[in-house]
Amino acid sequence: MVFTEETLGNFLEAMVEKNPDQEFMVYPDRDLRFTYKEFDERANQMARGLLEIGIKKGDHVGIWAKNVPDWLTYMFATAKIGVVLVTVNTAYKSHELAYVLEQSDMKALAIIDGFQDVDYIQTLYELIPELKSHERGKLKSEKFPFLESIIYLGQEKHRGMYNTNEILLLGKHGNEELFQEIKATVRNNEVVNMQYTSGTTGFPKGVMLTHRNILNNGYYIGERQKFTEKDRLCITVPLFHCFGIVLAVMAAYSHGATMVMVEVFDPLMVLAAVQKERCTALYGVPTMFIAEYSHPMFEMFDLTSLRTGIMAGSTPPIEAMKRVVNDMNMTEITSVYGLTEGSPGFTQTSVDDPLEKRVETVGKPLPECEVKIVDPETGETLGPHQTGEICCKGYNVMKGYYKMPEKTREVIDEDGWLHSGDLATVDEEGYYSIVGRIKDMIIRGGENIYPREIEEFLYTMPGIQDVQVIGIPDEKYGEIVGAFIILEEGADICEEDVRDYSMTKIARYKVPKKVFFVDEFPLTASGKIQKFKLREQAVELIEAEDDAEEDI
Repeated sequence: MVFTEETLGNFLEAMVEKNPDQEFMVYPDRDLRFTYKEFDERANQMARGLLEIGIKKGDHVGIWAKNVPDWLTYMFATAKIGVVLVTVNTAYKSHELAYVLEQSDMKALAIIDGFQDVDYIQTLYELIPELKSHERGKLKSEKFPFLESIIYLGQEKHRGMYNTNEILLLGKHGNEELFQEIKATVRNNEVVNMQYTSGTTGFPKGVMLTHRNILNNGYYIGERQKFTEKDRLCITVPLFHCFGIVLAVMAAYSHGATMVMVEVFDPLMVLAAVQKERCTALYGVPTMFIAEYSHPMFEMFDLTSLRTGIMAGSTPPIEAMKRVVNDMNMTEITSVYGLTEGSPGFTQTSVDDPLEKRVETVGKPLPECEVKIVDPETGETLGPHQTGEICCKGYNVMKGYYKMPEKTREVIDEDGWLHSGDLATVDEEGYYSIVGRIKDMIIRGGENIYPREIEEFLYTMPGIQDVQVIGIPDEKYGEIVGAFIILEEGADICEEDVRDYSMTKIARYKVPKKVFFVDEFPLTASGKIQKFKLREQAVELIEAEDDAEEDI
């Protein structure tokens, strides 16, 4: 049995009844605080405002924003009126945004000014020139026929757009009876959220997730960390991604905990937030944790309040996990494995697991989820310590990809098993370990090489802060091993040092043939390392080397 059959909105209201004055959300950098009751009232007001501008149950509305305070207001407002929230990656540019606007049949989009080098407002005016000449809420776009409204998440006014204050004002005087009627029709098996996969291969796909999917997955993830209303979770990961919405928001609010928000990841801001708000839990992808404990001012902060959290997004390096346990006081840190299509969690370690298991594995299946490892070629279920594809079945499997039934059938088989595309093993005790992606596996002269194994080995070399291993096309072997390395400050290591260190400790065919030293890795906006870009970079660097040699 799953934990709850409630919708997101009804569950929030139950938490308000239980503990109205508990802090729901805090922004420590501006001392902005909402109790559960205050937040619920604001979400209701925004929901009524959205109904007033013509948003109806079943509509798709988007949000393109970093972790601003009204991101969650917008999310719960849409959930309460049966609207599907389409989360847009903050790193998208005009081409990617146009694709999502069109493919998702989006009726409204909420935006901020911009992020990094992308001006969101200018991007929209260029994509939708009609925006400047049409009355708000009555947009008629030739390119995006479904799109009617743009909402600016802020106080400023922009031509053709509503702003937050206007939506809230409309909601203040909105039709409460209509709001309650619609809210009563919302069911937990309806789609509440649509997230687009990063699309490193082919076009991004809209993953349809229900209230039942994400609320239950988040609850069980919080259970593995023993969350209670006394916990204060520092959220540094983007909300547009499952890590933010499910692992963080759903896990916290389903336990009545407090969310301490960081708008954009900055290691110093995170350390300050943890100290100021006495956070008990902290989340991040491995590169975030490495940036925190490697920061020159790290020693200045009091992190003794920390207890647990999650390192996920990409497989946690063992050395990074050890540093977080020893240096950041996170003795009960956990890791989660999953993918957006699985809401996202398949497996997770628990605070009760031995440290060795929490550091070296991604844990056991979450409650109500079946997990197995199969031979990618034959589909046969494999036994302990055999490498194969990890698959999952249960309440958490997505409803499907939006308007892509063939793609859905490619990943969910006839028996309901979701195929991950990831390679894993399981031990006799039922703990799973991720080896890498099927497509990341390096095949060198017929030998299968798992990048993860070499990465873990290279982390043991003094002076290496972070490492990513990829396969590089090669005429003789098909592929060779390449390593991209970020050095610790002051470390003096060259390519030969890495090869010499490896040669005596791992099989010769696994030793990196090419080593590149870099300051950073190419990341998606959610912090995942884009290995395909590293592969492209490696090919370019090798070609440049060859050209230079020819010139000599």
